[in-house]
Amino acid sequence: MSKGLKLTDILVTIVISVGFGILYKIWGPLYYAVKPLGIHMDQLIYGMWFMTATVAFLIIRKPGVAFLAEVAASSGEFLMGSEFGLEVLFYGIIQGLFAELLLMAFRYKRYDLLVVSVAGLSSCLGSLLLDFYKGYIGDLSTWNLILYVAFRFIGTILFTGVLAISIVNSLEATGVTNLVRSSSKKDFDTLNQ
Repeated sequence: MSKGLKLTDILVTIVISVGFGILYKIWGPLYYAVKPLGIHMDQLIYGMWFMTATVAFLIIRKPGVAFLAEVAASSGEFLMGSEFGLEVLFYGIIQGLFAELLLMAFRYKRYDLLVVSVAGLSSCLGSLLLDFYKGYIGDLSTWNLILYVAFRFIGTILFTGVLAISIVNSLEATGVTNLVRSSSKKDFDTLNQ
């Protein structure tokens, strides 16, 4: 695996991120539509906002991709008029940084469900720290806070792990990822673990 990002890697990451930025823009109203269901059901779908980092990393598999992907996706969402305003950029930076640090801890050599799920949970942790700082969740009672965090963790694993692996498996099967990197049987088997 070549360590440095080539122009192609950056451009592919940006294209992936623009697609997710559009999805994120659409996801905002859905998030607010689910909120009235109560008991933090909205947190089960919050994991979508961490997904760009894991999908881009699973495809490109190089240092810096997760961070670039999250920042580019949040920038795209912001430019499309995100209802979250400028704070979406700050969240994107923190979420991308937290995912990148986790992937770095594994030396960018593991592409399995466990690692991308934990990278997603790392992004999730970054978002929760920002939520605490902004005062969104600091006043919740203990049981309510546990439910809130647990549902966000569950949603994060489903989106950044299970769904991201499924998307990349589908792309692998079509051969599209061969345009970015060559995949071996070992790579494909790793995704199926």
